[in-house]
Amino acid sequence: MSFSCIRLSKICFLLSVIFCAVLLLLIPKFQASWRPRNYPQPHPPPVFNVSSKSDIPLQQVESSSVDHLEDEANNIVPSVREELLKKWNRYIIDTGRSNLKANRKINDSPTYPFHNVVKDHVGLVEVSAKEKLDLKDIFIAVKTTRKYHKTRLSLLFQTWISQAKGQTFIFTDWEDRELRLRAGDHVINTNCSAVHTRQALCCKMSVEYDKFLESGRKWFCHVDDDNYVNLPNLLHLLSAFSHSQDVYVGRPSLDHAIEAADHVRNDGSTTVKFWFATGGAGFCISRGLALKMSPWASLGSFISTAERIRLPDDCTIGYIIEGLLEVKLLHSPLFHSHLENLQRLRGEAVLRQVTLSYGGPENKRNVVSIGEVFSVQQDPTRFKSVHCLLYPDTVWCPTLMVK
Repeated sequence: MSFSCIRLSKICFLLSVIFCAVLLLLIPKFQASWRPRNYPQPHPPPVFNVSSKSDIPLQQVESSSVDHLEDEANNIVPSVREELLKKWNRYIIDTGRSNLKANRKINDSPTYPFHNVVKDHVGLVEVSAKEKLDLKDIFIAVKTTRKYHKTRLSLLFQTWISQAKGQTFIFTDWEDRELRLRAGDHVINTNCSAVHTRQALCCKMSVEYDKFLESGRKWFCHVDDDNYVNLPNLLHLLSAFSHSQDVYVGRPSLDHAIEAADHVRNDGSTTVKFWFATGGAGFCISRGLALKMSPWASLGSFISTAERIRLPDDCTIGYIIEGLLEVKLLHSPLFHSHLENLQRLRGEAVLRQVTLSYGGPENKRNVVSIGEVFSVQQDPTRFKSVHCLLYPDTVWCPTLMVK
């Protein structure tokens, strides 16, 4: 009896082994073939710090001149399309401390810092030449505050915003009924503080960035409420690039790069240097690049990033793009803030720029020199005169302006 049980156990064991072997052989036949996939990469946590060298007060950053780059032509728009270079080169003029002069040749210096950047953009310009860009593809964010609703904003609505109502979004810090009636849902109350501090500025920029991503548009352009945007020139500039590529274009705010501790790629023992485009003159970012900024900029991450590096909003943009993503700022002389000597912009050259500005209370005479369509008393900012030269059929322009 005992012998029969042992024999039966051995038979059962052998049958089990055979069954398992057959099952293993059949599994591949019923298993779908494996295909590689592109899985989303995890978002790195925005944990950065800044060395003491880069802890720059907001006042110091804002008061720095935009005009530098004396020994090299790296302030020239890095567009490689021949017609753009020919058209704009004669309008590159001296607007302050910069040594850029009219008719200066591009890349005349062997150390031209953006020579390689231009080379890198040759391919994307060729592609974008086949891609039609319309004004509706651009998201223009205007940063403002309550006290300027009836002064600065009224001037902008009367001038360039009247030509781009569907593309312009107003980011403010107060619910204004009159402004809401005028611009509808294109007014965004950020609920940020109205105080001109680093925290308040970064709060508004964070909302601007998120709203742009929601819009699905191709280009994000930020300007201040004291900027005039020359819409045809803006469209012409951006059409030289592909919105799917990494493009960050604007005017530098300092004459040197900011240095910050690199806590993303190492333990912070080394630093990272980066340029940034001043928000006071305006800047533009392609959608392709904006999406790459998401781990450090979307859904409130921008505020956290700014707090860790303790720099203003436009500096934080530069930190993310140049410092973390290693995408170079394309320096352009066609963007202008009130920090420059704007009186050096004269005649037709004024109409060739992308953005203009005007002096504040401390220097009201710092405005562009343009033919007096209106007197300085009637048009102290010169924005109305510029607008009538660009759009002479505007109803409130002098009748002599109409062709």
